Amino acid sequence: MRAARVLIAASTNQMSAADGVLMSALADVAKLAGVSKSTASRALSGGGYVSEATRRKVSSAAEKLGYVASPNAASLVTGRTKTVGVMIPFISRWFFGEVLEGIESQLRAHGYDMTLYNVHPSERSDDVFDYFLARKRFDGVIAVAVEPVDSDIAHLRGLGRPVVGIGGHVPGIASVAIDDVAVARLATEHLIGLGHTSIVHLGGDSGPRSDFSVPRKRRQGYERAMQAAGLPTGRVLDADMSIPDGYEAAVEVLTDARDRPTAIFAACDELAIGAIIAARRLGIDVPGQLSVIGIDGHECAPMFSLTTFEQSPHEQGMQIVNTLLDAVDRGVEPDEGVVYHPTRLKVRNSTSALRSS
Repeated sequence: MRAARVLIAASTNQMSAADGVLMSALADVAKLAGVSKSTASRALSGGGYVSEATRRKVSSAAEKLGYVASPNAASLVTGRTKTVGVMIPFISRWFFGEVLEGIESQLRAHGYDMTLYNVHPSERSDDVFDYFLARKRFDGVIAVAVEPVDSDIAHLRGLGRPVVGIGGHVPGIASVAIDDVAVARLATEHLIGLGHTSIVHLGGDSGPRSDFSVPRKRRQGYERAMQAAGLPTGRVLDADMSIPDGYEAAVEVLTDARDRPTAIFAACDELAIGAIIAARRLGIDVPGQLSVIGIDGHECAPMFSLTTFEQSPHEQGMQIVNTLLDAVDRGVEPDEGVVYHPTRLKVRNSTSALRSS
C-alpha cells in the first residue's frame, strides 16, 4: 500500500523540548496580557470561550513577543490536532488534483493541515485504517472517490472522528458529488437531440474495484437516455479514466469505417480528449463525421473545443471541507446523505447536428 503522507502530525500525548520552550513563552504572553496561561492558550488556539477584547489583548501580546503557538501544545488544551486525513486513489489526474487544491486551500484558511493517503483502487486500504485507528492524529477524514466496502465503512465509523466523502456518494456517510446518472443521461440526450442514433460510450465499469460507482453510474445514465429515445444501446468500451485509454478505445471503435459511430459519449473529459486525438490521427473530422462529448470541465477542454458538462471539482473540495469542519466544531457526525453539486453544459465545436454522408 502506497501512502503519501504530505504531513504527519506530531504525537499529541507528549511534548518535545521545543514545545516546552513554547509553553514557557506562552507564560510570557499571558503575563504581558494580564491573563492566565489557560486563557492565553484558548485565545490563541480558538478552543473554548474567550471574549473578543481578551482575544485581541492576547494576540497583541503574542505579536509583540514574536510568539508562535505550538499545534502540539494547543492540542493538549483543545483536544484537536488541527489535521485532517485525506484518502485519495490518484494524485496526478486532473479531477483529483483540482479536488485536493480545493480541500487544501479551505483547510489552510481555517488553520488546518492535511495528511494525504494515496490509496490506489487496486490495493486494500487496511494499512491506512490501522494507521488511523492506532494513532488518531486527525480531527476528521475526507474520502475522495474512495467507495469502501461494508468492512471499510465499519472501519471509518470506528475511528471516532467525523468522516465525509467526495467524488461519489458513499452510503451512510455525508458526501458531496454530482448526480452522475443524471448528467450522463443529459450528455447522451444532447447527442440524441442533434440527431445521432449511433452513439458509443467510453467508460463502462472499468477499474480494478467494481464498487467504484462513478463509471457505472455514468454508463447507467447513457443506457437510460438511449432506452428512453427508443434506441438500441450502442457499444460500451471499458476504459480507464485517462487520455491514453480514451485514445486506444477510440481507435478500436473508429478504425472500421463500415461500423463507425457518429457520436461518442465519454465518461470523463480525459477519455473524450483521447477520442478526439484518435479521430484526428485517423483522418476523421470532429464534429463533421464524429461528435464527442465528455463530463468534467477539464482545463484542456477549451484547447480541444470539447463540449462537456462542467462540474467544478475545486469548489466541491472546498464545500466538503466546510461540511467536515462544521461537524468537527459541533462535535457530531455530519448528516448522512449526498449534496449534489451543480453542473452546466458547455457547448463547443466537438458536437454538431448529424450530417448526411
